[in-house]
Amino acid sequence: MARKHSKHGSYEDVHGEVEELAPVAPCWLCGRPTGKTIVWHHPVPKSRGGRDVVPMHPICQQTLIANFTNSELQRYGMDVEGLLANPAVRKFVDWVANKDPDFTAPQAKKQR
Repeated sequence: MARKHSKHGSYEDVHGEVEELAPVAPCWLCGRPTGKTIVWHHPVPKSRGGRDVVPMHPICQQTLIANFTNSELQRYGMDVEGLLANPAVRKFVDWVANKDPDFTAPQAKKQR
């Protein structure tokens, strides 16, 4: 049997109100505003005891994973400047700086 009244209010109320959007969090690595897809990245990998998470673009996280091992990420921790000192990461951040927040592209495999 269908309900006469919704438990959460009527649909008419939803369309009549204008909600303020939450501020867009910047990406931890590149500093650009995040888009529709946000990855919550552990700067120190969970396997190495990391608990903190930071917002990132998926493409930025893939770049970190392709360029650093878990041991290296553990050593850098929350130090973004240390990660940006890597020439490959710096080149990527400079390249992606003018791209749309939801931009994606294929990433290179890990270089080992």
